[in-house]
Amino acid sequence: MSSSTGIASPGLTAAEVAQRVAAGQVNALPDRSGRSVSDIVRANVFTRINAILGVLFAIVVFTGSLINGLFGLLIIANSGIGIIQEIRAKRTLDKLAIVGQARPRVRRDGTVTEVPPDEVVLDDIIEIGAGDQIVVDGEVVEATALDVDESLLTGEADPIDKDPGAAVLSGSFVVAGGGAYRATKVGADAYAAQLAAEASKFTLVSSELRSGIDQILRVITWLLIPAGVLTIINQLFISDNDLRKSLLGMVAALVPMVPEGLVLMTSIAFAVGVVRLGQRQCLVNELPAIEGLARVNVVCADKTGTLTENGMRLAEVRNLGSVPRETADQVLAALAAHDPRPNASMVAVAEAHPVAPDWTVTAVKPFTSATKWSGMSFRGSGSGPDAGSDDGHWLIGAPDVLLDPASDTARLASDIGATGLRVLLLACTDIPVDTDPAPGQIAPGTVSPVALVVLEQRVRSDARDTIDYFEQQHVAVKVISGDNARSVGAVAASLGLGSVDTSVDARELPAETGELADVVERGVTFGRVRPDQKRAMVKALQSRDNTVAMTGDGVNDVLALKDADIGVAMGSGSSAARSVAQIVLLDNKFATLPYVVGEGRRVIGNIERVSNLFLTKTVYAVLLALFVGVGGLLGAVFGSDPLSYPFQPIHVTISAWFTIGIPAFVLSLAPNNERARRGFVRRVLLSAVPNGVVVGLCTFVTYLIVNPGGAGVEVGGDAVELSQPQTQAATAALMTLIAIAVYVLAVVARPYNWWKVVLLAVSAGAYVLIFAWPFTQDLFRLDSSNWGMNSVALISAAVGIVCVEVVSRVAPRWIATHGDEAQLSGALVSDR
Repeated sequence: MSSSTGIASPGLTAAEVAQRVAAGQVNALPDRSGRSVSDIVRANVFTRINAILGVLFAIVVFTGSLINGLFGLLIIANSGIGIIQEIRAKRTLDKLAIVGQARPRVRRDGTVTEVPPDEVVLDDIIEIGAGDQIVVDGEVVEATALDVDESLLTGEADPIDKDPGAAVLSGSFVVAGGGAYRATKVGADAYAAQLAAEASKFTLVSSELRSGIDQILRVITWLLIPAGVLTIINQLFISDNDLRKSLLGMVAALVPMVPEGLVLMTSIAFAVGVVRLGQRQCLVNELPAIEGLARVNVVCADKTGTLTENGMRLAEVRNLGSVPRETADQVLAALAAHDPRPNASMVAVAEAHPVAPDWTVTAVKPFTSATKWSGMSFRGSGSGPDAGSDDGHWLIGAPDVLLDPASDTARLASDIGATGLRVLLLACTDIPVDTDPAPGQIAPGTVSPVALVVLEQRVRSDARDTIDYFEQQHVAVKVISGDNARSVGAVAASLGLGSVDTSVDARELPAETGELADVVERGVTFGRVRPDQKRAMVKALQSRDNTVAMTGDGVNDVLALKDADIGVAMGSGSSAARSVAQIVLLDNKFATLPYVVGEGRRVIGNIERVSNLFLTKTVYAVLLALFVGVGGLLGAVFGSDPLSYPFQPIHVTISAWFTIGIPAFVLSLAPNNERARRGFVRRVLLSAVPNGVVVGLCTFVTYLIVNPGGAGVEVGGDAVELSQPQTQAATAALMTLIAIAVYVLAVVARPYNWWKVVLLAVSAGAYVLIFAWPFTQDLFRLDSSNWGMNSVALISAAVGIVCVEVVSRVAPRWIATHGDEAQLSGALVSDR
């Protein structure tokens, strides 16, 4: 353990800082929220879907029938809404990032100043202590027992001693001790920046939702080609239509195939999720973390700072008689006064013992989560007969670690801890504290107990409600702490989690992953957990197909936070913990976590709902185009009447208004607490494909029955009009399509509440008005006066509705029976 100290440096002057800034030698960092405003605008305007709709709109404009180009407004809506929501989310993230970012302490003109990371310049002297992240590459100039963990960069598991002259890398963090380093590489030249740039060339953040939607869009793109070609052949060469009529039929067939709102609704759901969480002082470092939160079924929570408040109060110092009480009080005061980065326990000791003796520190051993003790050697604090003149070597830490757990003192400490109090042991040893312990020993020399330091921990007032929420949502909570197991168990038991007697001492945990998974799944509270054990416990839970969220605030939580599916750090925690977590709770409230989990469930659950609507439309549009195309080809072969596409573009546009467009927007923002499962694409397709087949087939059958035959299209001037029989046939077919599509919406909207009933009533009522009001009939090229055709439409719709209901009941059971895991039916079953 290094204990040397370099010469203190006053740091750069203001003039030297200005000179380096002018030379560009500053730690310039990339935009916190990723894309700039111009990037956001380009990404939302120049999309594949906008390109397809733009070409189809230009074709309609060419025909002169502008009312049929109403779907072109989707281009403006898609781009405008997407841009507004993403910029809103960007601004929210930027504001939160400023609050949540680490602020390195830099020496300038002889004083220490906190600055944002992007204001660090070359040759700055930066002070560091336990829990601090190294923000730029540098060279150590001062070190006091300085240990740095580089495992996040190099994979090296053990902390590395750093003496003056040693190099430190950005992205690593301090686990013990303190010191200062000089910045040697900043900005893009720093190691972590180079590593991130290299990694981004080969990897992307995993997101089942996004990859699933991309996969679906690729399939749809390929389906558009044969359907479009077949429609063009039928319209141009078989149906005996001219160019304008054929183009309108082709556009009418292709427009509904494009799931124009699916990507938009996904973006809106994510962006609104970011804004909503931002309003609760929750910083989302990685957007897919919102999706991951929806799948969480195990939350591993640290005790201190999570279930209990950060602050503590010294309740009692129980003297054990080996030294006078006055000496014990002096030692505690000295330990607290000379600790440059006191934790909550030492802050409580300092508050109770504010006046420290004038002793000189001769050796230091900083606290680490692995050893669970710290110590200092003082000149003038001896504990022998001539106490006050010779050197004294003092330790403070966990009683059951520094002593034999079976000893009377350790058992006394355990009994006190079982009441929910935190207990530390003050002890002395006979050799300097920075001496390496003998093999098999935890601390150097012979440890003699001096006093038990009893601290009160206040349980957060909102912790019980949070625990109850997770229990209701079937999310298991595991309390994992470095404190005494019985003390952890007592605090957890007061919140309804486990008991003192069932709390597990992590020193007895098995090392083998399978056995460890068994113990961790059964257990609820765990004490004396080392950082490497926290990481192993997270991996063990993941090995049993659990989705694990880890909460923490200290440097001892970093590895577990990084390996968990979702890492949640407290805003007041160490900068190292905040840097690796996907979610940062800036208000330090454990009670915010239910809102975070709920937001994740809302986002992914609602995207799955609206995906069902959009893909149902795509399936029936593709099938209808294929049915009409094949029907037209067969008609040409056998000499029957030609079969034109039944709809104009305006028909398919209004069919989507109240079956998909408006309802999808509302449903994408609605509450949804159902925990998401894997298998998004499979679940959506097993619902959307059968429903789409039903809608397409019933609509086509209606059209076959009521079709008057012939091209049925009349052209007057620059307008393209359907003949009255053809208009009536198209209206009847559209009735069938819309009636079944509204029922698909009704199935997707389950379970019902008042606002969903209102939504369905408005959707159905709007179509009744459109089909019944003469003004809208004329505007949208409809004619519902032929009740012979309308009767066929209603009978066909009734058959389709029955089929959709059967699908809604059979599909979840089929998934549960034939899927790899029965849980895959979760999202669809929730609709029942």
